[in-house]
Amino acid sequence: MLKLFKYLKPYSAMLAGALVLIFIQTLGDLYLPTLMSDIINDGVMKGDTKKIMSIGGYMLLVAAGGALSSILASFFSSRSAVGLGTILRSKVFRVVESYSLHEFDKIGTATLITRTTNDINQIQMVTVMILRMMVSAPMMAIGGVIMALQEDKELTWVLAVAIPILAVVIALIASRMIPLFRLVQVKIDKINLVLREKLTGIRVIRAFNTVDFEMKRFDEANVDLTDNYIKVNKIMAFMMPSIMLVMNMTSLAVLWFGGIRISNGSMDLGALSAFTQYAMQIMFSMLMLSLMFIMVPRAQAAAVRINEVLDTVPEITDPKETINSFAEKGHVQFKDVTFSYHGAEMPALQNISFSAHPGQVTAIIGSTGSGKSTLINLIPRFYDVDKGSILIDGVDVREISQETLRRKIGFVPQKAQLFSGTISENIRFGNEKITDEEIRHAADIAQAREFIDNFDEGFEHRITQGGTNVSGGQKQRLSIARALARKPEVYIFDDSFSALDFKTDAKLRAALKREIAEETVIIVAQRVGTVMDADNIIVLDKGQIAGMGTHNELLATCEVYREIVASQLSEEEIA
Repeated sequence: MLKLFKYLKPYSAMLAGALVLIFIQTLGDLYLPTLMSDIINDGVMKGDTKKIMSIGGYMLLVAAGGALSSILASFFSSRSAVGLGTILRSKVFRVVESYSLHEFDKIGTATLITRTTNDINQIQMVTVMILRMMVSAPMMAIGGVIMALQEDKELTWVLAVAIPILAVVIALIASRMIPLFRLVQVKIDKINLVLREKLTGIRVIRAFNTVDFEMKRFDEANVDLTDNYIKVNKIMAFMMPSIMLVMNMTSLAVLWFGGIRISNGSMDLGALSAFTQYAMQIMFSMLMLSLMFIMVPRAQAAAVRINEVLDTVPEITDPKETINSFAEKGHVQFKDVTFSYHGAEMPALQNISFSAHPGQVTAIIGSTGSGKSTLINLIPRFYDVDKGSILIDGVDVREISQETLRRKIGFVPQKAQLFSGTISENIRFGNEKITDEEIRHAADIAQAREFIDNFDEGFEHRITQGGTNVSGGQKQRLSIARALARKPEVYIFDDSFSALDFKTDAKLRAALKREIAEETVIIVAQRVGTVMDADNIIVLDKGQIAGMGTHNELLATCEVYREIVASQLSEEEIA
């Protein structure tokens, strides 16, 4: 956790102020029992009202100063802790944004959300407690012992017995609670994962009538977390009475043996009053430290998880020296590319070589699992190749900065993703500098104007989170419009026409052919009708190229392509 505290540097002045104020408050708290002793001995016992008023006024000033110091210290501590949380969330988000898809697959989306919210909140809360308790408690305990010795040395044997007993009780309780607190974060991860699956898959759950089954799964995760918290709270319930018993027994012992010393004339009433307060200050300091011993391990577990995110080095990074000048424009070339997912026994792609040229449409077709989406995910460096190379405009993609590389590409993913906001904002997402007229033109090409004009707000119609208020076909067309608005050199369509009817598909492809006649177009599709007019069709089978050429050439030379065509088209359509 100390590693994360380096991010408190911008708040160093506030932290220094908080520490000074805590020191002043602690001194005041330690001085008040001595003043109370003076009032009893010099004022009450002697009937000196003037002395009582004088010392009492001084006590009020000390108490007011301590209260003001406490308020300001709490403000500075809270402000610093909140600032730390803000910085950590920003750092985590920036690091996660730089992850390749492999890091997302490895760590998991649900746990990244937990770490960005719950774990950082734990750090934030404990930071305040450290500044307020862990700093003041040792000062209060040490100062209390010193002041108690000044009041009566012989009575301190009570503290010498009570403090070790209290320490043993705290240690036993903490040893039981710390492992349980460490489990809490794991349980929260699990419940977030289950909840996320339920919310994102609600349509499938209802369609298959598995609401009860999924409710049972959630209840299991929920009960598991609840049981863990119940165990913690049971120990907490035992902790407070145990500690209070030791504290009250200590107070009783001080009064008992102090009363004996007073009756013997070895101690005055004021000293006993002060000694009792110092004993309670020491005990409460031990109590505060016990809470820290319980909370810090939980925060430490959270800190380890946050550091894991921050220390994860993205698999895909920019080279130290990037190439930003290109001899060609829009030329894509695969040279003997082989790629495997982590942990896979067989390569997802093997010995892939082909070229996609400007002004041509390159189509990729194959059965499910043949590696079509994997292949195009390598072009924008969502993953890096294991062997071989991918060239954009004659330069290896690993020698180009990711920003420059992706600026050249207009990518339409297989699963259309829209963001909350207006239709206009979603299309402009691809190019912030685009004009309203260009937005309308991109929508026209993508065949989206028909349904956009049916909305009362038109292009200002708001899209809900995830685009749940538009259909699958509408989402695909808006995604295509977003790519067109980017005006890239290379267009990649990953099965982006699957939700369109044949008429709209044909109109869209015809419009695209006119609009992006000079750019490189790579289309992944399941339907033969979508790819049969392409200049070059690549047929994938089990991660390898089974055939390459035009529609007619492949019908004559590629058995895999003939099988795909035969499964989709009639003999008359093939002819």
